[in-house]
Amino acid sequence: MKDVSKLLVPLDGSENSMRGLEMAIVLAKQCNASITSVHSIHTQSHSSFQSMHVNTEGTDEYIQKVMEKAEHNVTEKGIKFDYKVLNGDIGYNIIKFAQENAFDMIVMGSRGRHGIKMLFGSVTNSVLQSSKIPVLVVK
Repeated sequence: MKDVSKLLVPLDGSENSMRGLEMAIVLAKQCNASITSVHSIHTQSHSSFQSMHVNTEGTDEYIQKVMEKAEHNVTEKGIKFDYKVLNGDIGYNIIKFAQENAFDMIVMGSRGRHGIKMLFGSVTNSVLQSSKIPVLVVK
């Protein structure tokens, strides 16, 4: 089995995503791994919606608060932490970022902020179906 040294944790500030972070902290402590969190802002391609304006007012501040809280929770346990904010298709961004940066595992909540009452949210389902690296889903 491959050593686990790099964990990717998608965060959107939801309770489920923060539970994913807590599980990643436990794993990171056991494996001496680092944690990188990623937040992806869903944006449509310009060709499809050139005339539409997406209201992102307050988004930067919200993301900053989520990542600061995550950083505090991780670093107080002595674990290395980093984060990245991406734009585009959320599931695709998570998978692409994980592969390009050679993460060993993705640890994520079962549903995000916009999750409806179903087994998995659409982003979680997308990552589960498309990821070539292990995905741990935390409920």
